[in-house]
Amino acid sequence: MKNIEKKNLPVTGMHCASCALRVEKQLAAHEGVKSAVVNFAASSVLIEYDPSLADVTGFKETLNEIGFDIISGDSKSREADEAAKKETKELRHNTIWAAILAFPVVIIGMFLMDLPYRNWIMLFLSTPVVFWFGRTFFISAAKQIRHGSVNMDTLVALSTGIAYLFSLINTLFPSLFGGMGSHHLVYFEASAVIIVFILLGRLLEGRAKAGTAVAIRKLMGLRPETVTLVDDHGNEKLVQTGKVVEGNLLRVKPGEKVPVDGVVTEGSSFVDESSITGEPVAAEKTIGSQVYAGTINQKGSFIIKAAKVGDETLLARIISMVQEAQGSKPPVQKLVDRVASVFVPVVMGLALTTFAVWMIIGGPNALEHAFLALVSVLIIACPCALGLATPTAIMVGIGKGAEQGILIKDAGGLEQIHKVDAVVLDKTGTITEGKMHVTGWHWKNEDNKKHREILLGIELLSEHPFAGAVVKALQKESVVRAKVEQFESITGKGVKATFDGIKYVAGNMSLVIDEGIVPDVEDKNNISMLHGENDSTLYFAGEGKILAIIVVADTIKEDSAAAIKRLRDEGIEVHMLTGDSEKTGSAIAKAAGVDYYRSSQLPDDKAQYVRDLQKAGKRVAMIGDGINDSEAMAFADVSIAMGKGSDIAMDVADMTIVSSSLQAIPSAINLSRATLKTIKQNLFWAFFYNVVAIPLAAGLLFPLFGIMLNPMIAGAAMAMSSVSVVSNSLRLKYKKI
Repeated sequence: MKNIEKKNLPVTGMHCASCALRVEKQLAAHEGVKSAVVNFAASSVLIEYDPSLADVTGFKETLNEIGFDIISGDSKSREADEAAKKETKELRHNTIWAAILAFPVVIIGMFLMDLPYRNWIMLFLSTPVVFWFGRTFFISAAKQIRHGSVNMDTLVALSTGIAYLFSLINTLFPSLFGGMGSHHLVYFEASAVIIVFILLGRLLEGRAKAGTAVAIRKLMGLRPETVTLVDDHGNEKLVQTGKVVEGNLLRVKPGEKVPVDGVVTEGSSFVDESSITGEPVAAEKTIGSQVYAGTINQKGSFIIKAAKVGDETLLARIISMVQEAQGSKPPVQKLVDRVASVFVPVVMGLALTTFAVWMIIGGPNALEHAFLALVSVLIIACPCALGLATPTAIMVGIGKGAEQGILIKDAGGLEQIHKVDAVVLDKTGTITEGKMHVTGWHWKNEDNKKHREILLGIELLSEHPFAGAVVKALQKESVVRAKVEQFESITGKGVKATFDGIKYVAGNMSLVIDEGIVPDVEDKNNISMLHGENDSTLYFAGEGKILAIIVVADTIKEDSAAAIKRLRDEGIEVHMLTGDSEKTGSAIAKAAGVDYYRSSQLPDDKAQYVRDLQKAGKRVAMIGDGINDSEAMAFADVSIAMGKGSDIAMDVADMTIVSSSLQAIPSAINLSRATLKTIKQNLFWAFFYNVVAIPLAAGLLFPLFGIMLNPMIAGAAMAMSSVSVVSNSLRLKYKKI
């Protein structure tokens, strides 16, 4: 399969982990499908397939055959929301009316033992509860049985159906079992209340599950539906965002959301990028600045040129990445899937075994005890809790990370990062800003307006990073460029040009000396005063003298040192690799608080360094922002890319830190720990619940205390087990990382 496509599609009709596995296996067996991973908590499936051999229509037909459905089409997100709302509305309606009818059945069944026509009244009230408001259980069970499968609905249908049928026979033919037709062997209240509890449980579970997808809904809500398009004549009109194409000019007014990724061509403002980067401080945007879809303009107005639209925007790629990550499975889920695949058949076998044992050893009340145990075992077993334990925690954890600018590619990366005990950092763009800035300068003459204009005119023609830093600094001072002539670039030294017939140069000391200009004592003192360990010095000279000494440097990010300290405080070794000189590497390592560093490193050297750490028994995370780091990142146990959505970084790395802040690294580690802890808690309680609940339902307490578990209590316990697992996952949303 060469041209593989990947789609995340909503699935309807799944009610438990067994359903999810059935959907997964059915799609995985479809011709042309490379993989199919179902996210039960999100009611969706991520399919990788060859479009020449398979399509969504085929997937839909395949699932329709086994009682499920796929929502497809361009508006599938809206259709999925509408389907979910419709299902919730119907579920709420069924739950309320089932409860209204079941309430008098419970009162009559438990307290009004001698009421005339008691059994007939309960039969009349419980019939619509079981077979109308609870019809979905029987319809789903019938579809599954027809295709040789069973699920949670099978257990519900069997237990309530058996209880109802047994009660109906005892009502119609009270003497059929030779005196066993007394009122206490009519279980209409049990069948009705079980339906109510399970409907209520699904309603609460659905609301809780919706809370796990809040991050995706927030991200999707960032996309504006309309945008102001500016035509070639400067006229403005409102159009749908979906109609914007690359190269269009768009007006972004105060308070509006940026519609697409682009570059500012006119105007300036501050833009709130917290939705993308997690950074609370608004970023200044001027001509040439990049802006991203979904970010919010503050008070100013500006025009942007569309660079990336539709699915190519950073926001769209983040949404896609988060959806895929939330649907992925960590290795621990494999055990759960194996258990869930055989869970329902095993429970049915246990229920029949329990019935047979009680019929043998139950004595005079054998049938009553056998019947109670059969129904209770069928109803109390809960594969739903097992199915929800992992995906709900993964959805909340990855969603929480996305809200803070931490994009996690899959659940495997989330599971691995908390095991890391050595972090290797690239210097440029990771610890440092990755951009040269003017950190200081000294002008020979105080009245230097003309010289500044000449310097700006020269550096605007240069492509050197130092020139960019100088241009940015001068433009901030509103300096107007002078029109220079005879511009020339001298490789390894700098640039030169003329203005009014006078030659000027900007570059290193070697270029200045080549022009016959020698620094005087004052110049040397200023150079010594300005130059630091991590600085580079640029000289602007002309008219036979040095006119300005300019110091440029790649500065350390404000929070890098604090982030590195957090990592070290948690017992994690921090290493720095750089291609720069020993002098620069040493200065940055010292300033950032890094204990281990290596300078003059080529890409191969960085990869070898990672392998050496692994040979020493370390679990290594490699953090970088460029292609030169990709080899080392490939060898690392966890790879983390820094920056706003480099295509290569987001595709290859296990994790992307959109904000470029190193503070996100310890936060990601803490998020991983919290998520894995929640998964383990969920799995423990899901397994523990079944280990304890099934023996109790089978009648374990009767020989000791004479107590048989009421099927109504079993139904309530089963319903609440799923709700408790999802609620525990939702606690992650409020955990500080």
